Amino acid sequence: MVDRTHSGPSDASVRRALGRAATGRALDVDEATALLSARGDALDELLRVAGGIRDAGLREAGRPGVVTYSKKVFIPLTRLCRDRCHYCTFATVPHRLPAPFLDRDEVLAIARAGAAQGCKEALFTLGDRPEERWPAARSWLDERGYDSTVDYLRACAVAVLEETGLLPHLNPGVLSWSELQRLKPVAPSMGMMLETTATRLWSEPGGPHFGSPDKEPAVRLRVLDDAGRVGVPFTTGILIGIGETPAERVDAIFAIRRAHREYGHLQEVIVQNFRAKPDTAMRGMPDAELHDLAATVAVARLLLGPKARIQAPPNLIAGEYDLLLRAGIDDWGGVSPLTPDHVNPERPWPQIEELARHTELAGFTLRERLTIYPEYVRAGDPWLDPRLLPHVNALADPTSGMAVESAMPQGHPWQEPEEVFGGRTDLHTTIDTTGRTDDRRGDFDSVYGDWAEVATKVTAGPAAAAGDHDLRAG
Repeated sequence: MVDRTHSGPSDASVRRALGRAATGRALDVDEATALLSARGDALDELLRVAGGIRDAGLREAGRPGVVTYSKKVFIPLTRLCRDRCHYCTFATVPHRLPAPFLDRDEVLAIARAGAAQGCKEALFTLGDRPEERWPAARSWLDERGYDSTVDYLRACAVAVLEETGLLPHLNPGVLSWSELQRLKPVAPSMGMMLETTATRLWSEPGGPHFGSPDKEPAVRLRVLDDAGRVGVPFTTGILIGIGETPAERVDAIFAIRRAHREYGHLQEVIVQNFRAKPDTAMRGMPDAELHDLAATVAVARLLLGPKARIQAPPNLIAGEYDLLLRAGIDDWGGVSPLTPDHVNPERPWPQIEELARHTELAGFTLRERLTIYPEYVRAGDPWLDPRLLPHVNALADPTSGMAVESAMPQGHPWQEPEEVFGGRTDLHTTIDTTGRTDDRRGDFDSVYGDWAEVATKVTAGPAAAAGDHDLRAG
């Protein structure tokens, strides 16, 4: 397993970086890395500065003191995956499953149960391209007429929209440009964790991502850029404590910042702490320490700024709600009153009422959002495909873009928009009777030349036209 030991920065470098952060100065990689080691009074000061930046961003967004969450159901479309991440218990093998995929009726049963409880998000999670590793997955798709897992995911997302009204959020892993375009019309938002930019954790034997083609950092960075080019409201983030050094952790945050500055599409950044799980290759590694998580959240806030939406999963923080709120988060992510966290099944979601109480004790108000963040709801085009407008508008407050908490999802038709052609289509029969009407420019009589002069040439008759022809033929 990868060694996580490193020599820490000096107290002087931490104080110097804190001083720059407190006065609003930009931090470089070394300064941000130094701040990850802040503890005691230095950590308290780091959290204070980061929390102030978050608070300013919430005021600017028009919702001071409001921390958000999304009420969701978790739909594990398939637990098969072609990757071999050494800490994952979600992915499994075909003989441990009743079927390679949930069928459409099972998907809809989960979504309907969530809609009945007022959930508004259907979080689809699944392994990367299982049909490329597992013959059972390939056969299941072939038997039902689907070319790929992505095709089946798209069909299930349409079914959820039409039958239940829940808004799909899709986490299928690495996607190509064309796949992002194909999925955008059926999901208001998508996501993929960057996790890390440390290539050695993928390329070296013993690394947590060794043997996982979809975990190559360069591939995942390309997906972040492609999602921006396609205009997908996107969720990403980092996973800390899997063997990365502090500098590598900071490098990942800088990479996320670069992508968002270029495209503006990263609606949410998750800072998630590694928690060791039984029956995995990394079961003996220590969990990421919570003060380390808080420092990382705070550094992410300093680097990403007041407009960023930063989340820490509430079921992985051992009840330290106040600590993470002080660090600068403004969102708790998706929380389900119905389904477990299938990625971390040993750690149940907090009850929404409990989450609201802890949030209030820390001086904030908990509000429900949709899977697509309010800023992107209000902006509309190009972030939200017009085929999804009826579904989003049924659940969103038109002024704030937040969820209408009392709204109960209901299915709405999803279809390709009608192709409407402009202009008249009857000129071939009416040009000799009614002529052209008002389907031309208002300055038609002058902009194209002197039409009175043209008329005199026309009335000169065929002889004049023939003469002109003879002249040109010379």
